[in-house]
Amino acid sequence: MWRLNKVRHKAGRLGGSLEEFKLKKREHEKALRQARRDRQLVSKRLLLNEDEDQPEVNMDTASGEQVRQIGPEREAHLKALSKALHDPTAQLTFIKQENSMHLLVGLLTGSNASCRLQAVRCLHELSHSSHANVAPACLPATPYLLTYLSGQSTKFTELCLYTLGNLCPESDAVKEKLLAQGIIPALASCIENQRHNLAVVEAVGFTLSQLLQAKDAAAKIIPLVLASSLPSHLLSVLTPDPKFGLAPAIECAWCLHYLTCSMEDNRVLLAQGALLKCSCLLVSLGAAVAEGNKEDGMELLICPLLRCMGNLLSSCPVENLSTEVGDIHVVVALCALLQAYLQSQPALARESAWVLNNLTAHSSALCSALLTLNLVPGLIQLLPFSQGINTMILRVLANIAHKKKEFCVQLAHLGLLSALYATLKMADQEMVTLSMDVLFMLVVSGPQVAEEFVKQGGLLLIEAIQYNSEGEIRRRATYLLEHHLVDVESAVF
Repeated sequence: MWRLNKVRHKAGRLGGSLEEFKLKKREHEKALRQARRDRQLVSKRLLLNEDEDQPEVNMDTASGEQVRQIGPEREAHLKALSKALHDPTAQLTFIKQENSMHLLVGLLTGSNASCRLQAVRCLHELSHSSHANVAPACLPATPYLLTYLSGQSTKFTELCLYTLGNLCPESDAVKEKLLAQGIIPALASCIENQRHNLAVVEAVGFTLSQLLQAKDAAAKIIPLVLASSLPSHLLSVLTPDPKFGLAPAIECAWCLHYLTCSMEDNRVLLAQGALLKCSCLLVSLGAAVAEGNKEDGMELLICPLLRCMGNLLSSCPVENLSTEVGDIHVVVALCALLQAYLQSQPALARESAWVLNNLTAHSSALCSALLTLNLVPGLIQLLPFSQGINTMILRVLANIAHKKKEFCVQLAHLGLLSALYATLKMADQEMVTLSMDVLFMLVVSGPQVAEEFVKQGGLLLIEAIQYNSEGEIRRRATYLLEHHLVDVESAVF
C-alpha cells in the first residue's frame, strides 16, 4: 500500500608519530564514509607509507636525472621523489618535466621489484592530486596498473587499486580510458583471486564505488558490472562473521547501494540472492545493536544495507517476498535499529523506518509479525518524533491496518486511537492526511473502534478539522463525519 520508491542518495598526511598518524587517518576515513549517509561521495585516499623515514625533500633533490641512476641510488631517489610529490606544486612541476612520466612508467614496468614498488608509490601520490592536469598525465601507466592487479604483493596491489580509484572520477576522458582498458574485468579477477585478503577486497570496493558514482554509470558502467562476477563477490563479503572485518563489508555494501539506486529493475541482483543476503546481515546487526553492541563504524555498514534492501524491495515481486526476505525477525532488527539510532542518528532511524514500510506494504505475514512480537507499541511511541520518522512510522501502521480488519481492532487496543488524536492536531499537513487515512481504516473496521474514538472526544476533533482545514483534508473529514461518526454518536450518547 505505502511502498515507496528508491532512495538515491582517504586521508592526506598529518605529521606526528606513526601511531598518531594511523589514528588520525582512521578518523578521517570514518568521517568520509559517514558523509555518505546523506549523499553520494567521491573521495580520494592516500595510503600510509609506513617505512617513510627520509628527510624533507623538494623537486630539486629528487630530479629526473637522479632517478635515472642505477643501483641502490635509484631506489633511494625514487623514495625521495615519492615524498616530494606530497607537495601539490611539486606534482605539477614533475608532470611538466620532459619524459618524466615516460621514465616513471619505465621503472614501473622494469625488472627491479623495489623500483616498481617505489614507482607505483609515486603514481599513487600523483593520483591524489587536486589538479585537473595530473590525472590525464598518469594515463600511460594505467594499463600496467590494471595488469598488476593479478599478482604481486598485497601492498603493491593495494597501491595499484587505490591509485586507479583516485583516478576514476577525475574526468570523463580518464574514466572512458579505464573502461576501454578493461578495469571492470580486472577488478572482478582481482577480488576473485584475493577474496580472502581483506585489504585487497576493501580496495577493490573503494575503486568500484568510485566508478559507480559516475553520472553515466547506469548506461555505461553498471551493465558491465552486472555482466561480470563482481556482484556475486560483493555479496559474498556481506557476512555476519565479525572476523571478516567491517571495512571490506562497508565498501562492498556501498557498491551494492550505488547499483540498486541506479537501476529501475534490480531483478539481476534479486536472482543472486541480494535481498536475502542484506536481510540476514541486518538481522545479525540488529541483534547485536539490541544487546548494546554498537561497534565503532557499525552504522557505516548498516546505512548502505538499509538502502540496498529498501531499493531491492521495490523490484521484488509480491509473491516472492517471503522467500526473498527470509526470517520474519528482520522486522525485529529494523525496530531495534530504529530505537538505537533515534536520538544519535535520526537519518539512520528514518532509513530503518523506510525499509520497514517497504516490507509491510505487501506482506500480511510481516504485518502480523509486528503485532504478535509486540513491536507495535514501540512504533506508536515514535509518532511524536519529527524529521520524517513519524510520517514513515504512520505509513507502516497504515500498511498493517490495510491488511485485515482484525489488525485494525488490535491497533486500536494497543493505543493507536489516542495517538491519532494527537497527530491529527499537528501542523504537518502530511501527518494530518495520513492520520485521516489510518483513522478511516480503523473506524470502518468495526463499530466498537468507532465508538471508542467518539468516546475519546474524536467527534469534536474531526469537526474542528473540517472547519479549519481546506482541500483534501476537509473533504476527508466531512466524509468521515457524515458516513461513519454521526450515527455512532447517537448510539453512544
